[in-house]
Amino acid sequence: MERTDQFIGQSLAFLDAVERASRAAPLNRPVLVIGERGTGKELIAERLHHLSSRWAGPLIIMNCAALPENLIEAELFGHEAGSFTGAAKTRHGRFEEADSGTLFLDELGTLSMPAQDRLLRAVEYGEITRIGASKPISVDVRIVAATNQNLPDQVEKGNFRADLLDRLSFEVITLPPLRARQGDVPLLVEHFGRRMGVELDWSNWPGFTPRALAELETYSWPGNVRELRNVVERAVYRHEDPERPIEEINFNPFHSPWAPAVGEPARATPALVAANEGEEEGAQPSSPSPAATTKDFRTAVSDYERQLLQDGLRRNRFNQRATAAALGLSYDQLRHALKRHKLLDTEATG
Repeated sequence: MERTDQFIGQSLAFLDAVERASRAAPLNRPVLVIGERGTGKELIAERLHHLSSRWAGPLIIMNCAALPENLIEAELFGHEAGSFTGAAKTRHGRFEEADSGTLFLDELGTLSMPAQDRLLRAVEYGEITRIGASKPISVDVRIVAATNQNLPDQVEKGNFRADLLDRLSFEVITLPPLRARQGDVPLLVEHFGRRMGVELDWSNWPGFTPRALAELETYSWPGNVRELRNVVERAVYRHEDPERPIEEINFNPFHSPWAPAVGEPARATPALVAANEGEEEGAQPSSPSPAATTKDFRTAVSDYERQLLQDGLRRNRFNQRATAAALGLSYDQLRHALKRHKLLDTEATG
């Protein structure tokens, strides 16, 4: 989430996590923040910093998964000039940058064992040693760490130091996923939708239709608040009439009938395969194919589109919403296409 975002929510699970962070903020102790991706772990780190006595000091953020293993220690603890190839001058690490403030270590579970060893000493003694240096440096840093992993399980597997986990888990704040935050989805939808409308210079905020809101509320949100923001903002910017409520929701922007198959190489067209290898007798095509030659391009395209619609309806037992999803169309787009081809009969259902 962007650092300019705010805490928005009224569910008890959400408010309990925020309250726990507020109570832990004044204490000069490490805090471990647990949560799925997109739940707002960085926002909790910011709250812990700004409500503490260190609020005037720096808040340094480091994503432990963003750097290769051989550079993490140098990034955290700094290095002396000439300590390794490419170290042309002395560089302060994130601990020194965060002195008198807060160091937020995101994706903590990805730290290598050597980095965990050095981090443990820094947490226990308030001292770090730059790579290539012989004398330690005292630092006054509060550690806030975050992960989406089960660290006790990682300790059992030998992937994380038990003593480091003990030191960092003075307080553990577990953020609830969005699907467990009852009543918060409408608030977030309204917030992100209005904000996107302002960005698009809309003079009016039309809101979402009841059907669209119902879809948003019943979706499982594996990407949590970050995913919801993307879905809502995408729906607003694609909406062409700010005077009408927004109805079309696209939860998966990658869904397309032309998307490459997972793990499959590009294949030759059916016509080329037939010419080179010959097609198996009696084989039925899985989807309609356009005529190889035609004197009227527009008619051929129209006929092919009609074939696709008819085939999609049959495969989905004439359920229009299922057909729309299978063809990568919105419900309204499918209805317009069916009307254009005069396929809106009594068999097709919503």
